[in-house]
Amino acid sequence: MAPKFGVITFPGSLDDRDAQRAVRLAGGESVALWHGDHDLRQVDAIILPGGFSYGDYLRPGAIAAVSPIMAEVIDAANAGMPVLGICNGFQVLVEAHLLPGGLIRNAHQQFIRRDQKLIVENAGTDWTNEFEVGEEIIIPLKNGDGGYIANDETLKRLEGEGLIAFRYSGVNPNGSLNEIAGLTNERGNVVGLMPHPEHAVEPGFGPDTAEAMRSGLDGLRVFTSAIRALAARV
Repeated sequence: MAPKFGVITFPGSLDDRDAQRAVRLAGGESVALWHGDHDLRQVDAIILPGGFSYGDYLRPGAIAAVSPIMAEVIDAANAGMPVLGICNGFQVLVEAHLLPGGLIRNAHQQFIRRDQKLIVENAGTDWTNEFEVGEEIIIPLKNGDGGYIANDETLKRLEGEGLIAFRYSGVNPNGSLNEIAGLTNERGNVVGLMPHPEHAVEPGFGPDTAEAMRSGLDGLRVFTSAIRALAARV
């Protein structure tokens, strides 16, 4: 039986359907969840998709982090359920204190979109176990508030405890400290990243032409990793 991935739609979500499609291509079952509910519908994993939840008012992800369904998401994450935050979803995870630090306006003050090279830093999480440490992958990136920040103590802990999941390679597109593109929690079940793996899950829909850079499938392993992690728990 295919594991169920709940994909939450907030007002302003843009990539929820893309995340649902990625789940299906990976071999999972996607379940649509609504921000105003308190029901996770017995899903096995949760995805907070990209977009501009609540119009990015206050701060990106700040209002979504206190929406009704996030009470259940926080409890599920703390109980060990795999939770992935993509772009705006990463911002929501940070605002909900499931991951440390913050995300601010890009250093150059411009919205950016590009095929971004990443280095896999941690291959031991529920969402990265099908990668190799040090592997370079390419994932589409699109954000205006993607600059990761944290105080020195937090950065030292992230580096020392191996909690950086992905790091930008070649160019730092948004001024993120330590080139941080994605994080994991200590348990490895919660991962947030700024690039969009759901846009690199099938040929023809990602950087897979000679003009772009390489594979359009690098993002698929984020989702198959979670399926593998869930299977190992049965």
